[in-house]
Amino acid sequence: MARVLIAGASRGIGLELAKQYSANGDDVVACVRDTDAAKLLEDASLANVTIEQMDVGEPGSVEAAAKRIDGAIDIVIVVAGVTGGMKQGIDDVDIAEWHKAIDVNTIGPLMVARAFKPHLVQSGDGKFMILTSQLGASTWPMGGMYIYSTTKAAVNKVGQIIAMDWKDQPISVSLMHPGYVQTDMGGPNAEITPQESASGIRNVVAGMSKENSGHFYKWNGDIHPW
Repeated sequence: MARVLIAGASRGIGLELAKQYSANGDDVVACVRDTDAAKLLEDASLANVTIEQMDVGEPGSVEAAAKRIDGAIDIVIVVAGVTGGMKQGIDDVDIAEWHKAIDVNTIGPLMVARAFKPHLVQSGDGKFMILTSQLGASTWPMGGMYIYSTTKAAVNKVGQIIAMDWKDQPISVSLMHPGYVQTDMGGPNAEITPQESASGIRNVVAGMSKENSGHFYKWNGDIHPW
């Protein structure tokens, strides 16, 4: 069985990943920004799950979590992210929210990668995945959403560079578009359920290797054009 760290496990896709990995018998480290707001995770009463505080938007919080969490970690999945607020048009974009979104969506996954690299190396076959979005692909024909789209486009490049920089490390890296999912962010009319998304993500993680490190996937395993 694997040891899995999920950054952003209090709800939505992260919570469902915790449930599915737990049901598979894996050990899960469920990281949440606010432990007082992890009621859904706590109420699930999952086996083999420990809850840790970690705010990916705060480098000090990420570093502290990495020091508290000992031992090898086989899989790290960064789910945590923010939309950047409602004002995302060229005429009303909220610059303050843009800066916050960069901290969480773009810099945060890099900080997690840096802090937990030793844990993944210790595994001997570590797998590091960042959940991003098709809105971060230059091939996706949708205007607006300046904040969300640009921060996700930037983290796509972050993931690609990490894969290249870690080419000699026993760690595979991937980026994941989880689908248009029925979460608080996606809304009730989205295309797929969190269960479907998480199951697809787990299948992709299981198939990650050094040969395909740096790829950008869709939740169903297809390669997403950049």
